[in-house]
Amino acid sequence: MRLYWEQPYASEFEAQVVRAWSEGTKHYAVLNQTLFYPTAGGQACDTGTLDGVAVVEVLEDAKATGQVIHRLESPLSEGQTVVGKLDWARRYRHMQRHTAEHMLGQAFLRAAGWNVVAVNMHSPVCTMDFDGEPDEAVVRQAEALANWAVYANTPVRTYFIDHTEAETHGLRRSPKVTGTIRVVEIEHWDKVACGGLHVAHTGEAGPIKITRLERYKGGTRIYFVAGWEALELFDQEHRLLARLGEKFSSGLLELEKPIENMRSEWYRVRAENAALKDELAERLMRDLLAEFPGLTIAAKVPNSVLDMVGKRLAEWPGVLALLLAEAEDKTRYVLLKHPSRSEDLQALWEAVLKPLGARGGGALVKLGVLPLAALHKALEGFQKYLSSHS
Repeated sequence: MRLYWEQPYASEFEAQVVRAWSEGTKHYAVLNQTLFYPTAGGQACDTGTLDGVAVVEVLEDAKATGQVIHRLESPLSEGQTVVGKLDWARRYRHMQRHTAEHMLGQAFLRAAGWNVVAVNMHSPVCTMDFDGEPDEAVVRQAEALANWAVYANTPVRTYFIDHTEAETHGLRRSPKVTGTIRVVEIEHWDKVACGGLHVAHTGEAGPIKITRLERYKGGTRIYFVAGWEALELFDQEHRLLARLGEKFSSGLLELEKPIENMRSEWYRVRAENAALKDELAERLMRDLLAEFPGLTIAAKVPNSVLDMVGKRLAEWPGVLALLLAEAEDKTRYVLLKHPSRSEDLQALWEAVLKPLGARGGGALVKLGVLPLAALHKALEGFQKYLSSHS
C-alpha cells in the first residue's frame, strides 16, 4: 500500500517486511505498506530509515506493478515488523519543488501557450523544458503568474479517475497511462495527471524563482528554485552581495558599476602586460642570439616568457637551444631546433634530460618539466653532450 499518497505529510509509519533479499553488497526489502516515495516522474525518492537501517534508494519494481522496493544499507528479515522514518526535510523540499513545477507548467501555458516537454527535480535547482522559442519576456511573465498563484494560497488536492474520463476533466496534458489515473488539481489554476507528492496549499511552494533560461533541443530550458531552497539561495546571494558591497564601498544594487570599472581596468592591464611580455621576449631572443653567435644556446630565462622566447628561436635558421625557467616547485624547459640543424633532438633529450627526471615531449620543439634542482645540471649536461658529439 502506498501510504505516501494518503498521508503525504506523515513522516513515520509501521510496516511488515513481505520480501527481503540481497544481491552482493546491496540489500532490498518490500513492505506491506510504505511512506517512502520511489523515484518517478522527475521527483527523487525519499530516504530515511527502517528500524534504524538506512534506506538509500527507493524504486518501483518494473516486473511487479505496484511494488515499491527499498534498497538498504544492511539486510532486514522477511516477516519482520519495522518502524520507518522519513528524512522529512528532504521529503518536504521535494513536495515544494513538484508543486512549483505544476504551477510553472500552467503559468507558461497561460503566458505563451508553451507546453512542458521534460522536467528534472533531482536537485535544488530544477529544470523544465518547453516547446517554445527562448523569450525573456515570456519567462518573466510566467514567473510572475506562478508567484501570484503562490500568493493565492489555493488548495492542492488529488483524486483518481479512469483514463477514459480524462477528456472531461480538463487536464493540462493528455495522460500517458491507461487504467486508473491520479489527478493533481491546484484549485482554479491547474489540473494534471501525476503520481508525485505535493504540498497542501500553493503558498507552501513559494517563492518560485527562475534563475536562468537557455535554448535547448529546439525549445527552451528554464532553471528554477522554489520554497525553502529559493529562500536559501536568496540568502546565499544576499550574503555574497553584502560582502562585495563592503569591498567596493557600494550599495548592493549599485555594485554593477564598480565591478564593470574593475573589469575594464583588468582588460587594459592584461593588454598592457601582453605587450610588455612580447617586447621582453623579443629583446631576450636578440640578446641570446648575440650571446651565442654559434646559435647553440643554453640559457635560463624568465618563466613568464619561456614559451614566447622558445617560439621565436625555433623559427631562427641554425638555432639549437635549451631554455630553462624556474616555475614554483619545478623547472620548465623548452628544447628546440630549427629544421636546418642536423642534431637528433630525441637522442639529445634521452641522453641529457631524461636521466634528470624530465617529462614532456615534441618533435622539433620539446616542452616539459624537470625537478627544480635539476636546472643547472641540465644546462651543464646539454653543453657536455654537444661538446662530446661535435
